[in-house]
This record gives sequence, C-alpha cells and structure tokens, in this order.
Amino acid sequence: MEVFDIKQELPINEQIRANKVQVIDDNGEKKGAMSLQDALDLAYEKKLDLVMVAPNPEMPVCKIMNYGKYKFEQSKREKEARKKQKTFELKEIRITPNIEQHDFEFKSKNARKFLEDGNKVRITLKFRGREMNYIKLGEQVLNKFIEELSDISVPEKKPLLEGKNMFIILAKKAN
Repeated sequence: MEVFDIKQELPINEQIRANKVQVIDDNGEKKGAMSLQDALDLAYEKKLDLVMVAPNPEMPVCKIMNYGKYKFEQSKREKEARKKQKTFELKEIRITPNIEQHDFEFKSKNARKFLEDGNKVRITLKFRGREMNYIKLGEQVLNKFIEELSDISVPEKKPLLEGKNMFIILAKKAN
C-alpha cells in the first residue's frame, strides 16, 4: 500500500485553533457561525475535512471539503498553467561590418525564423583590427537588419558598442 504525503498549507480539522467559526458546507451554502466542535462533527458526519479558508482574527471562515481531492485538483491546475507558459530564448546571430548581400539575406532569414518562434534575437557585429575605424559602417549594417525585420520585430535598444562588439536585441512585435 502506497502512502501519499500531502503538502499542507491550510489548517484542517484539529489544527484549527478557534472557538467559533463561520462554516460553509460542501455545496457552498453558508451554515453561519458555530462552535469548532459542532463544525468538526458536521464535517466528520459527511466524511469530509474542515478546512480554514480565511483566517479572520475575530471569526475564521472554514469550508467542509475533501482536502485530498482539493490539493490534487490544485496541483493539476498549477501543472496546466506551467505547460501553457511560454518561455523564450535569446538567440544570437554574429556578423561583421563588411557582410555580403547573400550572407545578409541568409542571416536575416534565420533571425526572422527565430522571431516567429517567439524568441528574442541578439545581432552581434564584431569589429576586427582596422574595422574599429568604421563604426558608422557597422551601425548602418545593424540599422539595415532593423529595417529588414521591422514588419515582425522591434529593437529593444539602439545599437550599442561594447569593446570590439556592437549589438542590438530584437523582440517580436506585440499583436
């Protein structure tokens, strides 16, 4: 026989420390205020648990329910929410300032595919040697990428120079 350990957040049954409680039965009907012992007797009579759902200082609100089933359904909902959550990656494309037209088209096609998949794209332009004298040329290449992909993306920042690299980050446009 397997025993399942239920992670508990809400006080149930004898864990409730109050003299009087507001009671809601398993059908959602308000039973009103009653002593804790009467509420426990009512829950045990229905073979269910008494669960504190609102710990008010003057009179806590307790509900009669099957706590194990409640926790199971709650974990199912959390799992479903995690499944629907979209995570994105930051994809990187590396280029140089003197990129040829065919290479540019190929890289922009890849960037478009990454953006359509819901990822962000970082386009890194690397300057080598004397290319550092032509920073404007590199900025023009990055602006050309922005223009090429402007129908599906927006730049998060203007082209930024860090050391020998200049980069931009493109994110998919919100519909």
